[in-house]
Amino acid sequence: MLKYSKANSKLEELIQVAELQQFLEGKRKVYSLDLLSGFSCPFAKDCLSKVVEKDGKRTLVDGPHTLFRCFSASQEVQYTNTYNLRKRNFEAVKGLSVVEMFEVIRAAMPKNLGICRIHVAGDFFSQNYFDAWVMMAKAHPDRLFYAYTKSLTYWLRRRDDIPENLVLTASFGGRLDSKIETEKLRSSVVVYSVQEAIDKGLEIDHTDEHAAIPSTRDQDFALLIHGTQPKGSVAGAAIKELKRKNVKFSYSRKVVNV
Repeated sequence: MLKYSKANSKLEELIQVAELQQFLEGKRKVYSLDLLSGFSCPFAKDCLSKVVEKDGKRTLVDGPHTLFRCFSASQEVQYTNTYNLRKRNFEAVKGLSVVEMFEVIRAAMPKNLGICRIHVAGDFFSQNYFDAWVMMAKAHPDRLFYAYTKSLTYWLRRRDDIPENLVLTASFGGRLDSKIETEKLRSSVVVYSVQEAIDKGLEIDHTDEHAAIPSTRDQDFALLIHGTQPKGSVAGAAIKELKRKNVKFSYSRKVVNV
């Protein structure tokens, strides 16, 4: 049975964004729909990490090109309920047709959902799955759906069919990064410091509003490195420096599920 998750502390801040109030009328709330990290991310590269389960134990395994560890994979190795939920969600939609996926996703959607981040964990793992979310957005024009994705091929195939209430951001760090520039896709990039974002001429999104607001769907932005990073890595050193400077870069570890 597919389950949506209630907003984490970062997503909850979307409630304060004026432009998003139209989607939250009638006491509607913010949710996410999450899948198993890594296993559902066919085009991940720089952030590829997976949790491997063997003999009842979970181990976090980084990909061969990992530069910074996927924060949601770190959650899955730490929190059993989070891992189990995302694994069940992934199993619930794999191998289905577009219409079947759409029906499963729609049937599980909370009645009071106003804004949905598609994947705090996971990504669009197939064209059918991407198309199912396009169908969801079209079926619910009064709700807002948004997502970061490295599955650019699926997006580009449907580029002319994306409804206004489905806001997408191309996430740098994948195997298809070259398409971001050539196809002029709105993007986000992980930076290791505030100064790096300034040097790139990008605002840092601390609240997910850059990713979610429909009117900014063409504006690039940055995300500060976050999550548990490998010891001795450049990303790990960046985390230590952010802590030393008291720069906010992380959010509540609490993961709340419906």
